[in-house]
Amino acid sequence: MQRSMRLVSFGLAVGLATTLAACSESGSSGSSASGSAASTGDIKIGVVLDITGAGASLGVPERQTIEMLADQVNAAGGVNGRKVKLYIEDNQSTEDGAAKATTKLLTTEKVDVIIGASRTGPSLAMRPIAEKAEKPMVSLAANAKIVDGSKWVFKTAQNDRVVLEKMVDDMKAKGITQVAVARDASGFGEGIPEMLADVGKAAGITVVKVEKFAPDATDFTSQMTNLRASNPQAVLIWGIPPAAGLAQKAYKQLGLNVPVYQSHGIGNQAFLDTAGDTADGLRAPLGRMLVADQLKADDPQKPVVTKFISDFKAKYNANPSTFAGHAYDGFMITVEALKKAGTDSAKLRDALEATSKWPGVSGVFTMTPTDHSGLTKDALVMVTVENKAWKVAG
Repeated sequence: MQRSMRLVSFGLAVGLATTLAACSESGSSGSSASGSAASTGDIKIGVVLDITGAGASLGVPERQTIEMLADQVNAAGGVNGRKVKLYIEDNQSTEDGAAKATTKLLTTEKVDVIIGASRTGPSLAMRPIAEKAEKPMVSLAANAKIVDGSKWVFKTAQNDRVVLEKMVDDMKAKGITQVAVARDASGFGEGIPEMLADVGKAAGITVVKVEKFAPDATDFTSQMTNLRASNPQAVLIWGIPPAAGLAQKAYKQLGLNVPVYQSHGIGNQAFLDTAGDTADGLRAPLGRMLVADQLKADDPQKPVVTKFISDFKAKYNANPSTFAGHAYDGFMITVEALKKAGTDSAKLRDALEATSKWPGVSGVFTMTPTDHSGLTKDALVMVTVENKAWKVAG
């Protein structure tokens, strides 16, 4: 999506947020205004995901994960004896859809907390609405702007900056200093070339060319031709499937023979299916779940990741994706906070912010008042692809 569209959608979100004044009228007393309702009855969790549209390969496994976990929690007696009730909305991979869904969940369904969205743009559209209502929100997307300076919004996907830090470490070790970038034109890719230049400055890394592509693009001939003409030492493709996989194919088909890096947005089977053999040899900083069978026995994430993979495969007869892992973290961090705080909004927000050394699928989380992502570059490992399978990179 183009920047102008995102700004229009963000403006709509702000406008919708204004309509929530009545919801936040109680402000910090909103929790006490509901009296015993904050400690009894069903716990209402609103979920906004990219179930259809460009982000469907993210949103579908995220929905499956959250439904599975809710069933598990309820089968075990709920949260402090209270049943979890899900209210799931499809934003159709649009900012407008995310804003409208969030407003519906807060004003009509009166949910206690919101999880979502799958991608950056929709999450940014949701942020001001959740903030105006003073309701905790846990995004499953990556861009740091989703949480920067926010009191009420948290997220579980690794920040784009820590992904680039991990990538720069790898580039530096290989003597790479000139990088060409093809990036998603939506909020997910916004600011990435500039951030790479900033993170890579100390390592002597410069960005020599930048090309953009729409999240639903299918032809990458122009972008890859222009990147090739810049004579880079490496190419970074920053996107999600299927576009990221199609860009990978175009990269190979046009004869670029320098190393190619991909973002953490490629961590699912859809990418491998789309890219096929052209994915072999790429490098990407990804979460540990994709290489769970290669983790050391004492890795603190291994028990969590192993059980999640087993449960997901048993229920859906498929391997979970990185995005399913973000949903696991978002839901379970929320459940842990609900156990401690109940559905009092302010107390629940405080409990989310107090998350410390919590081992999840995407990493070991420690939230703070100034960090509502809770992960460092240590949450990532450099991964490559061999024969259409993920491998820890050498």
